Amino acid sequence: MQTQACPNLAAKSHHFFLAAVALAGIAMGATPAFAQGEVSLPDLIERLQPSVVNIDTTTTVQGRRNLPNLPEGSPLEDLIPEFGDGGPRNSTSGGSGFIIDADGFIVTNNHVIESADEIEVVLADKTRILATVVGVDARTDIALLKIEYDSPLQTVPWGNSRSARVGEQVVAIGNPFGLGGSVTTGIISALQRNINNEALQSFIQTDAAINPGNSGGPLFDMEGRVIGVNTAIFSRGGGSIGLGFSIPSEIAQRVVAQLKEFGRVRRGWLGVRIQDVTEEVATEFGLDRPRGALISGVELNSPAEEGEIAADDIILSFDGQPIDERPDLQRVVAVTAIGQPVQVEVWRDGELVALSVTVGEFPTEGIRQVSTDKGIPEFEGGGVAALGLDVSPIDDDARKQLELDTDIVGLLVTNVAPGSTAADKGIRAGDVILEVNQEPVATAAEVQDLVDSSRESGRPSVLMMVLRPTGERRFVIVPIG
Repeated sequence: MQTQACPNLAAKSHHFFLAAVALAGIAMGATPAFAQGEVSLPDLIERLQPSVVNIDTTTTVQGRRNLPNLPEGSPLEDLIPEFGDGGPRNSTSGGSGFIIDADGFIVTNNHVIESADEIEVVLADKTRILATVVGVDARTDIALLKIEYDSPLQTVPWGNSRSARVGEQVVAIGNPFGLGGSVTTGIISALQRNINNEALQSFIQTDAAINPGNSGGPLFDMEGRVIGVNTAIFSRGGGSIGLGFSIPSEIAQRVVAQLKEFGRVRRGWLGVRIQDVTEEVATEFGLDRPRGALISGVELNSPAEEGEIAADDIILSFDGQPIDERPDLQRVVAVTAIGQPVQVEVWRDGELVALSVTVGEFPTEGIRQVSTDKGIPEFEGGGVAALGLDVSPIDDDARKQLELDTDIVGLLVTNVAPGSTAADKGIRAGDVILEVNQEPVATAAEVQDLVDSSRESGRPSVLMMVLRPTGERRFVIVPIG
């Protein structure tokens, strides 16, 4: 029997096919060995299967059906009308989900039910029930459905993905290629995996077999708790090669709770602009090693400003969670409860500083867009030969032409010498230098003095805060030529 992946499970990139983890009857490779007496895998699966559902969707699509290669005007066009234009037609596809509430709430992936005109949930006993959408969150690819059913529904509890460890055994149940109730087992291969998903950079990676048709299914720990929602696979041919990815329950559970309460997700917001802490940045700021998220800008009237977070700070922990990389801060802030004060630890001026910040709700309106095509005004200024820069004070004409706020004080970069250290570091004409070595600058002479001071102290570079024409603020380390 030949099977195909469902249309709505097509890959978003050349190598990725969105799919949920399937607990399959046939696993890739050897089945993991379970210590005798610890758990009975068949008993565990028998207990969990009634809580996992198939999800069938129907979508009305427009467009021509596939036509045979017939000459124009052929009489066969009249004899085979089904190959004609056809008009609207129904397209069906499937996925997986799991019951989290006896009142009929079911979790799945947003991409499973996206654009569907009709959603039907198929229970383990083959009962088919129409479902309604409670809410969706495209950013995390989570959807919450609701069914009405008179008989008791078996549910599964959430687990704690934060306590998951690489090497732990996991189980998944799902609907690969329409084969509902399939089971696979494996281990957690990696945690906090980034698979080039801009919205979510903290997947659980597992080698449990995942195939198209299983999107939205649960990833269980060995106590039968859901620690992940299976969402994607890495594959060159569409089938499992042992690289599956699940949304951690830490994220999914909070998203589902908000969808259930509000019908949408209210995300936490700090109001900061951040960048990675590289080896060079760590050295410049006197940090023991590259870690944390460097604050390159703080928005006015934001939770960060009210909590006294400042540009030049490096956030090392947030709400008790260590921040090792920039995405860690984005993830933890997004799932923090709105209005909840949290403790934040920052590295400031060579010392650890403890702050309390109350997280706000991410604003959906009022975000200012700045055009990048403004042109560079001609002004006389000075040069900083050691960096390969020509700079000019910002006068009223430049401020107007570049749409700079009145509170912006710095130096406009008017020219960058090809092959210079500044050019190598991405400094461009139109950038505004706000600080050098964490000191505000307003003249070329001030920049030159700070360059000379760095050279005399043996520092091979200077640390610049640069404002891009897009409105982005970044720290850039420029070697002294």
